[in-house]
Amino acid sequence: MTVMRKASKLLLVLAGLSLAVLAPFGQAATAATVLSIGDGDSISVLERGQKLKVRLACIDAPETAQRPFGVASRNQLKALLPVGSTVRLRVQAVDRYGRSVAEVIGNKGMVNLAMVRSGQAFVYRQYLGRCDRGAYLAAERQAQAQRLGVWAVPGGTTRPWDFRHGGTGRRNAGAVPAGATSSATVRSPQAAQPSGAKFTCKQIGSFARAQELLRQGHSYLDRNGDGVACESLR
Repeated sequence: MTVMRKASKLLLVLAGLSLAVLAPFGQAATAATVLSIGDGDSISVLERGQKLKVRLACIDAPETAQRPFGVASRNQLKALLPVGSTVRLRVQAVDRYGRSVAEVIGNKGMVNLAMVRSGQAFVYRQYLGRCDRGAYLAAERQAQAQRLGVWAVPGGTTRPWDFRHGGTGRRNAGAVPAGATSSATVRSPQAAQPSGAKFTCKQIGSFARAQELLRQGHSYLDRNGDGVACESLR
C-alpha cells in the first residue's frame, strides 16, 4: 500500500513538472467571439463577457497605409474571421499596448499561419520564439514562390516594421496589386537584376536601404532566398 502511495505521488510530481515545462508553449486555448477586425494582424473579441484586443502572434501584416497590400490583408483576415464567429485564443503574452498576443484558431485552423500562407502577412522573425518556426517559415516560402499578396512584387513589398519606422520603401503607388500574377508586371528578382555596380551589406550599412535595393532587383543581397536582404544589419 505504501509503495502504491509513493508511486502515485511521484506520478503527480512528474505531471506537475511536465505542465510547468510546457506551459509557455502549450497554453490552453480559450474560447472567444469575434467583434471586429482592426487590420491584418489585430482583432477585437469578447471573452468571458469582456472585450479584448488581440494582436496575432508571430506575424506582421502590412499597415493600412501600405496600399493596396494593407487593405488586402485586412480583407483576408475578415474572410477568415467573420464577425460573430467563435475562435480559440492561445495567448502568449500581453504587449505594451495592453493587447493579448495570441495564436488564433478559427474553424479552418490556425489563422496566423493562414495569413502567412496566403501572402497577406510576413513572418515576424523577431517574435517567433513561441510559434512553430518551421511551419511559419515554410508557409512564407510557399507564398513567396507563388507570388501571393505581399510577394507580388520582387522581393516582397516594404516590410511593415520598416514602414512604421520610416523605412525608405514607402512608395507603393506603383506596386502590383496583391494577388496579381501577370508575367507582364511581375518578374522574378533574377529577371529584374539591374546592371552596374554591386553592393555589399557592409557598404549599405542600413537594413531598410538593403530592402530597397532588393526590391530594385539586387537579388544577390538575399543570400538564403527568404525575401530579406542583409539580415546581419537588423
